[in-house]
Amino acid sequence: MLALLKSYLDHRGQYPARIRARHQQFWNDPNAEIIRNTMLDAEHSLGTWKNVKHWQRRLSNKHNSREFAGKFGCKLPALFWEGREVDEIDFSSLPKNYVIRPTIGHSSNNVFLMRDGYNLFDKKYYQPSEILAVLKKQVSSNQHLNFLVEEFLQNEKGGTEILKDYKIFCFNGEIACIWVIDRLSPNSGTSCFYDQDWNLIKPVNTKYKPSSRQDPPACFNEMLAQARLLSKAYEIFVRIDFYATVNGAVFGEFTPTPSMGGNTTKFGQKLLINHWDKYCKGLI
Repeated sequence: MLALLKSYLDHRGQYPARIRARHQQFWNDPNAEIIRNTMLDAEHSLGTWKNVKHWQRRLSNKHNSREFAGKFGCKLPALFWEGREVDEIDFSSLPKNYVIRPTIGHSSNNVFLMRDGYNLFDKKYYQPSEILAVLKKQVSSNQHLNFLVEEFLQNEKGGTEILKDYKIFCFNGEIACIWVIDRLSPNSGTSCFYDQDWNLIKPVNTKYKPSSRQDPPACFNEMLAQARLLSKAYEIFVRIDFYATVNGAVFGEFTPTPSMGGNTTKFGQKLLINHWDKYCKGLI
């Protein structure tokens, strides 16, 4: 009962209502999974990318999101392997540090952030056979699911760790705020919020404990420029995630319905709704 009450309180307000309405229109559609999981490449024209209603659903597939971001010149993690036939992954050819993630899903489920055999996300060691067992189970239960084996990105100092998330809330090329998360695991860590000029602002979301102010990454201007470019192409509200690496800003993913609007503060709701109404008025 208390959990239901908390969920209700967390999802009150105009912003969560809009996110829920978008989610319903995006995914309560018999063609939604076909649209999301039709693979496109950077070489396809924008007309092809946008030839269906709510075309942004295509970018909820991480293969497609990589290709779309690459189309606009964004840096991406190197791709070592992609597919469903996971027995074909040659673990002996991979570097000692790598990342495996599914093309569809959320909350870092079934993600392996592997550093020399150790998954930084769940704090466990894995043999390749144990990873394969997980991947096989997932692809057998979802006909649309592929996996990506990618580069383990290094932080700005060249270290291998769980990278900070830079989650940028964008409205048709305009930036409302930047959520910086220092992760300990997929669902734990600390965070703080900044405006586009890197001024600390009130919390927009309460999922993580607040952290103190920190300096912007060296690639901050690059990150903002890429976020604005991708957001303008995306056309409607979206959260775009980046990483600050030794090679600069690297694209992460698009998130069209962040946390289903949950845990958003009153300040955050006002900020996001004001941007939505000003820069994406009348848009889903």
